Amino acid sequence: MEGWEFTDMSFPLPDRRRTRAFTLLEILVAIAIFAMVVGTIYSTWILIARSAVIAQTAAAQAQRERIAIRTLESSLMCVQSFQASMKYYSFDVENGSPPVFSFTARLPEVFPRNGRFGDLNVRRLTYTLEPGPDQLNNLVLRQCPVLMDMDPDEVSTPLVLARNVKEFSVECWDTNQLAWVTEWDDTNSIPPLVRVSFTLGSRSAEGQAGPDVSLTRVIAPGSGTLPATAQAPGAAPGRGSLVAPGGQQIPQVPPPQ
Repeated sequence: MEGWEFTDMSFPLPDRRRTRAFTLLEILVAIAIFAMVVGTIYSTWILIARSAVIAQTAAAQAQRERIAIRTLESSLMCVQSFQASMKYYSFDVENGSPPVFSFTARLPEVFPRNGRFGDLNVRRLTYTLEPGPDQLNNLVLRQCPVLMDMDPDEVSTPLVLARNVKEFSVECWDTNQLAWVTEWDDTNSIPPLVRVSFTLGSRSAEGQAGPDVSLTRVIAPGSGTLPATAQAPGAAPGRGSLVAPGGQQIPQVPPPQ
């Protein structure tokens, strides 16, 4: 037709020789590299997780050691003893099997389990070594107010100060022998120095036994035994009476049992 011009509207076809996909070998190599990267990341994560467990176990062990030593020190610094009432204020040390360490103290408000006893801060403390559910010995503490029987809950569920304790011993400084003694026969008095030693066993995250840790502290008790004459000012030696300013003796009323 005259006046019309036809142009070529066809599009060029792609060159099939220039289009190329991944080969099977390249895909396998990529998968292998990806697996190596994932394996490296996983092993690093496993090492970090194990290190965190080991660090937490070590921190818990150190915390238990600190709590046990701190509790013993604070209680001995608050020890009390009255010669006229040695039935309630005796200082008992037994390094047998099991070892027992018992005395009376006026405890501060921050002492463990103080909220259970309220205002009864003068209590009898008994430290002992007892087997736990895992057949490992634990250092436990029981408390009871003076002039009161121990609560059944305190007997059945004592405060566990340290776990996996292999040894626990208490030594007292004897001023007559000038040496440390393991038996304190003079329960009516408080020794000037007390040496507390215990050995803690450690375990890894897999439950394997680790190296033992031995701790020793020399503690000077905060007070001594109060003589009977100091409890009743003006009392004549050997008599249970008080002396009035005029010289008249006033009979002393015995304390209620």
